[in-house]
Amino acid sequence: MRKWTNLSVVGLGYIGLPTAALFAQRGLSVTGVDVNKAVVDSVNKGRIHIVEPDLDGLVQKVVATGALKAVSTPEPSEAFIIAVPTPLGEHNKPDVSFVFDAAKSIAPFLKKDDLVIIESTCPVGTTKQVSGYLADLRPDLTFPHDHGEDSDVLVAYSPERVLPGRILIELIHNDRSVGGLSRRSSEMAGSLYTQIVEGNVLLTSAEAAELVKLTENSFRDVNIAFANELALVCEELKLNCWEIIELANKHPRVSILQPGPGVGGHCIAVDPYFIIDAVPKATPLMQAARAVNEDRPLKVLEYVRNLVGQTQNPTIACLGLSFKPNIDDLRSSPAVKVVELLAKEKLGTLIASEPNVSELPQSLRDLGVDFADALTAIDRASIVVLLVDHRQFDFIDPSALRDKRLVDTRGLWTWRKSRKPQFA
Repeated sequence: MRKWTNLSVVGLGYIGLPTAALFAQRGLSVTGVDVNKAVVDSVNKGRIHIVEPDLDGLVQKVVATGALKAVSTPEPSEAFIIAVPTPLGEHNKPDVSFVFDAAKSIAPFLKKDDLVIIESTCPVGTTKQVSGYLADLRPDLTFPHDHGEDSDVLVAYSPERVLPGRILIELIHNDRSVGGLSRRSSEMAGSLYTQIVEGNVLLTSAEAAELVKLTENSFRDVNIAFANELALVCEELKLNCWEIIELANKHPRVSILQPGPGVGGHCIAVDPYFIIDAVPKATPLMQAARAVNEDRPLKVLEYVRNLVGQTQNPTIACLGLSFKPNIDDLRSSPAVKVVELLAKEKLGTLIASEPNVSELPQSLRDLGVDFADALTAIDRASIVVLLVDHRQFDFIDPSALRDKRLVDTRGLWTWRKSRKPQFA
């Protein structure tokens, strides 16, 4: 198999930067490309612009040794990994324009035997479309969508499948699906990933690899929707959903996830729409799961609204803003959505606490939300809303909440801290 010596990673975000740093650590000369000059300058100083355990030290090391550099425009490489955002546009339609922009930016630098890999989450068929787009831009080269094994340039798709907070660990140890537009594309892309991946590198078609990523996150979305719906059932039956789930999960073939204020991030809350948009008539379960999970912030608003009706001049402390515990990522966060809904209803003075960021997002500042550490927020508040179960909140003494009205969307204080069975 081919031994790769240099690589470009287009997009230095939550996936691109850790990927670039790991390849640089394994001996490749890596060029990171990002249109954001502040990101480029930060990386070239050995600094990171995201929160991820151990990434800061790794980036500092590989930049210092010259193995990783960042630039604003692409340069020639043996291989190019595209790791740019693919957000949802109007009516929840996937927007892959950044992927095509990235392809256009690298097109002038492509040469025979180069490899192009897309890691961005994409609808099925995008890799083939990108190959055709590159062929239009570079008619002097051939591409595998129409020249198969004989193409000059190799094109493949390989989705990341990592958990924020464990990205470096999981990029190395998780199995990896690699799908090429030709067998040679799959094999060469696989040989690149084996230089950092210690898990299995599983070769398939580009279309299968595209659907694998969407399938994984859609499955989790459905499971979370089941947990959120079960929480509503338990509420109606006046039972503790956290106890029900914990006991049900003692069954060897049951693994229910945890309910919460909704689903966020750039994967689980987004990826189902890539399938739903492609085959709407075949996805009633996925659509129902999305509806359940998207309704959760409104349900939390209802809980708080009921408490506000029992409280004079309420001050509401909202603990946690990220889309999952112990990270700084606020993308599509249901916690942010809850705070926005509360602020727009003007239910009282709002204080938000998020230990992993230095300031509130602009949307909350514009709505007049205050920012404070958790203990200060709790001390000032008459109503406390736990939205994210960060490890810092786990250390809060429940006695600090004794005279507060509480909405615990994560079961931290209403079950995990007490584990008191509910008897009639």
